Amino acid sequence: MSKKFAFLFPGQGAQEPGMLKDICEAFPEARAVVDEVSKITGVDMPKLMWESEKEVLSRSDNSQLAITTASLATMKVLESKGITPSASMGFSLGEFPALYAAGVLSFEDVIKVVQKRGQIMQKVCEEIAAANEGHAPGMTAVIGLSQDQVKDLCSGIKDAYAANLNSSVQTVVSGTFDALTELEAKAKEAGARRALRLAVAGPFHSPLMQKAADEFEKAIADVKFNDPKIEMFSNVTGAKATSGEEIKKNAVLHLTNPVRWTDEEAVLGSILNKDWQVLEVGPGKVLSGLWAKTELGETYKVPSINTVDSINELN
Repeated sequence: MSKKFAFLFPGQGAQEPGMLKDICEAFPEARAVVDEVSKITGVDMPKLMWESEKEVLSRSDNSQLAITTASLATMKVLESKGITPSASMGFSLGEFPALYAAGVLSFEDVIKVVQKRGQIMQKVCEEIAAANEGHAPGMTAVIGLSQDQVKDLCSGIKDAYAANLNSSVQTVVSGTFDALTELEAKAKEAGARRALRLAVAGPFHSPLMQKAADEFEKAIADVKFNDPKIEMFSNVTGAKATSGEEIKKNAVLHLTNPVRWTDEEAVLGSILNKDWQVLEVGPGKVLSGLWAKTELGETYKVPSINTVDSINELN
């Protein structure tokens, strides 16, 4: 039996100035993707990804487009080498390149949807900051406490929500600036090893993003979401996604509901066998790191595919 591949796509926070540049220089098909995104969006993607300061790149309207472009360009290079996914899932924003990989959205639609999503989320984040004396909302990773412990801490803090269920000992909390400051102090008191503010622009996957969800629902009303052609998994349910209609509804719920990543990893793990290879496709190494800490990590190694060397090593 020929090898099957499962692609994992990273989310916001994976962005880094200069990302994908070496791949674009080595593989014309990657540069062609970047140029096509520039054409569709009207954004100078090489300038955004390779010349921006970290603060500029971390804005939601910039990072979402840049990370998606990097993931899709890397996937195109893998495709040219005969490596295509039989399963896909993405972390937060990463769910959108996963939708493209699964045939749910066309290339042009996924780029337009991600651009609009980033713009809407950035605007709402700025409105939340303005309502809090200019203090920007965001997300904090709590490491060393169980998911239930973090949820309990959040229940006692106004505008703090467990948003990303990353692993048994890592939960990301969304909230206002003041809520996160209080949460970080209480997490450390409770014995957390770290409580780290993340380089993201807002309180994603929480009720604080309801206005963004309402606007995004209108923005994608006329976009066609096809049924997935390969195995596809949902952040919202933590389970397999089977219909375009369900996926479209979840794309809206995605903004206000937690990312059930540990559930997704387990469901993907249930279909794996010796014929499968799992790859993290796109910038950063967050997902390969989370995977390595699961029970699946010993059996299935997950390389991060985001450099020329990492691509060539797959040959």
